[in-house]
Formats: sequence, C-alpha cells, structure tokens
Amino acid sequence: MIILGTNSIKATGFDVANSCRFNDGSSDYLTRTPSSSGNRDKYTLSFWFKRSGIGTVQKFFNAKVDGSNFTEFGFESSDVMQIYNYNSGSVRMLRETNRVFRDVSAWYHLVLKYDSSQSTASDRFKIYINGVEETSFSSSTEPALNEDSNLNVSSAVNTLGRSQGDTYYFDGYMAEVVLLDGTALAADSFGEFDSDSGIWKPIDVSGLTFGTNGFYLDFEDSSALGNDAAGSNNFTVNNLTAVDQSTDTCTNNFCTINALDNFYEAGTLAEGNLKYTANTGRSTYITSTFGVSTGRWYYEVLCSTEGSNSYKTVGFTPTPSTATNNWFGEDADHVSYYNSGKIFNNGSGTNYGNSWSANDILGCYLDLTSNKAYFSKNGVLQNSGTGYDISGAAFQTNDFWFFTVGMPAAQSPGTVLETNFGSPPFAISSGNTDDNGYGNFEYSPNITGDGAAKSFYALCTKNLAEYG
Repeated sequence: MIILGTNSIKATGFDVANSCRFNDGSSDYLTRTPSSSGNRDKYTLSFWFKRSGIGTVQKFFNAKVDGSNFTEFGFESSDVMQIYNYNSGSVRMLRETNRVFRDVSAWYHLVLKYDSSQSTASDRFKIYINGVEETSFSSSTEPALNEDSNLNVSSAVNTLGRSQGDTYYFDGYMAEVVLLDGTALAADSFGEFDSDSGIWKPIDVSGLTFGTNGFYLDFEDSSALGNDAAGSNNFTVNNLTAVDQSTDTCTNNFCTINALDNFYEAGTLAEGNLKYTANTGRSTYITSTFGVSTGRWYYEVLCSTEGSNSYKTVGFTPTPSTATNNWFGEDADHVSYYNSGKIFNNGSGTNYGNSWSANDILGCYLDLTSNKAYFSKNGVLQNSGTGYDISGAAFQTNDFWFFTVGMPAAQSPGTVLETNFGSPPFAISSGNTDDNGYGNFEYSPNITGDGAAKSFYALCTKNLAEYG
C-alpha cells in the first residue's frame, strides 16, 4: 500500500482523462483483425497499466495468426512480465523480467520497441518501464535479423485483455494504449520526467505517426471503448460496458481496496479492486491503498448484495488488517459504522444512525482537521450531523488512516460491498464531484457537520498533492 499516492502530480501539463477497467471475472477484452498487413519488422507498443489481481497468469495483448504463430505479453503467476514471439511453433524472441509487478496502488508505463532490421542483435527489441530501459532478465532470446513479428499481419487477431488461447484475462486498468506500425521509438516519445517531482508522466501522443495498423485507444467514449482516436482502426468491445470507463488514470491515480491487505483471505475482489465479496470464514476487514494523515476525505459504499447473515460494516482504521486478529470495531482506534446503525469502537457499540441494508449507499466522511468521522445513508447525514469524535488518546497516536470495509466472524457470506473512491464500479445516477471537480459520486462530498459547512475530497493523487 502507499501513504501518499503514486503519481502525485498537481493538475499541470498533459492530463489523461480516462482509462478502461478490465475485470477478469467478467472476461473483458477488446479485439481487432487488421484488413491489410503493415510492417512486421518494426513497431512500437506503448501503454499505461495499473494491476488489480496478482499471483495469477494474466495477459495484456496478443497478435495471433494461429496457435504456432503469435506475439504475446503479460504476467506469469510469479508476477514477472513475459514477452515472446512464436513463429512456426518456435520461440523467436523472448524477454522475462527479474522484476516483479505487485504494486496494486501504482500506475506503470510500458514501451515495447521492436526493430529487427538493426544489425546489433541487442538493439532489435527493447523494453522501457516508467521511462527507463529494462535490462535485467531471467530469460532472454534476441530476434534474428529481419525476424517477423505477428503484429501488423492482416490475418492476425489483435486482442487486448486476454491471452492468445482465449484464457488468462487481464485484471486491472489500462490507459493511453498506442501502437505505431512501422516506427520504433523509445519511451521519451510517450512520456517525460516531471521537473518538480521526478515522476514519470505521459505526454500528448496525438502527433505521432501511427502507420497502417497503428491505433490510439484513449477510452474517452464510454459508448465505444474500442474507438481509435488516431484513425479508424477501432476495436470490438467484448463484455465491457460504459461503467468500465474510469477516471482512475496515470495522471490522477485513485484509491482502491488493497489486494495485499486481505486478512485471512476472507473476501474476494473484483472490478479493479473496488467490489468486495465476503466469503464464509473468520472476521475480516480490508483496507484502502491510500492512507492519509491530514485533510478531509470522502468515499461511498454501495451494499449491492446482502448475504445470509446481517452483519457488515464500513469506516476507518489506522491499522492494516494483516496486523490484527480482531474484527473491525474491536480495537480502540477503529471507527466502524455497522448496518445496525451503531458505531463500534473498542468492542463497544454506540447508537449513531439508521440501519442499512441491500441497495443502500453509505457516505463516509473523514475529517482530520476537526478529528471527526461522519456517515450518511442515501445522502442523509446521520446523527443530526454530529460527528463521531476521534480526538481521544488512542486515535491521536496514529499517523495515518485507511478506508475500510469488513465483516464480523463468519457473518454475511455472499455480502457484496462496492466502494467508490471517486471512480465508481457501479452506475451513478446524479454525478457529484468534489470542489476540485474530481470524483463521480451519487451524493455530494460536502456537508454541514457540527454546525459548520465542510468540503470533503475524493481520494485521488491530485487531491493528495494539495491536501494530503
């Protein structure tokens, strides 16, 4: 997890508006078959990604002529990246990184530069990650001189989001997906290091030469997520819907649930680590990828499915769940709003508001300026707008707060809680933003609490750079 968000750059320079959220459980992918062949010996593929699932085989992209001729890349179950080209059933090019990719809070940038016409073998294929050439590989096979790839072949099905064997779906986010047909460029044609923070960030790619089969997927049309913004090489959408268009991007990274902090593995995650389903078993709670120590922050939770038993909870904690065997609300420093309407803290419940159940949306407000926590149900602030005091000694020893959903022991198997930190996994009917214009919420992040008007903010890195 991270404390201050990756890519915490203020709203300056080139901004990426949208990404596409791929859910492996829904078999999401995009496909396109070129109508004519392009340059098989020279291409550049660039895109940004943010992982959700880890520890499983997942494939980003492939170009498949048939089972003996394809180019493919993605992750192995060990979370290393593997890229290879098969021709006539043999490996003709291979890279497998020593580096692992397990940070589910971060956006990465990947550039693949292929030019098999180069006389020096090591110059024929290069990989750049976050602007830096990758040189450490556990396995590596150089392409032969003028070795054809399977990109840009008229009969090759190009697939984004799953493997050439129609399995191993990608789970996470992609943004700024670019293919240049006939041009081999390094990473600095797609990004630059921010002069203030040193963070690698995207630049405008619309002026590049895309070539016959090149494309630019910017995901800015929710009704046509496969639209090619650079021309007419559009992709066909499979199982993706408008709600899979996300504002979680490489220039404004949004908080999600932390897949690395799933206590007892008692819950499963989906929809870009925003949808949590409780399993049978022990007490569990799971925390956010972002932790904050100052400011005012807001998130929403939709109880989309209610399980066989009644107990479920939302709230805030300074303690990652892997550090405790307790249920959410038992420890002194937890603030847990149960579906019974009580707030639990230190194992004791206090009447606070109305009960909640299936189809209710909970608003969760953390005010670290006044040391108060507030909760709303379907837009109605609970406890007559009086916040729960978190200024006691137990709370003041904590440096950072995380945002949490959870269940008591063996309760609510099958309950589904969908979190919205500003880039929702469910349809929004009203569309509220914070005062900076970030987030997409069902209800307003602004309230009148304890007699004062207060503005709360979406958990994204542009807000963190300003208030966090």
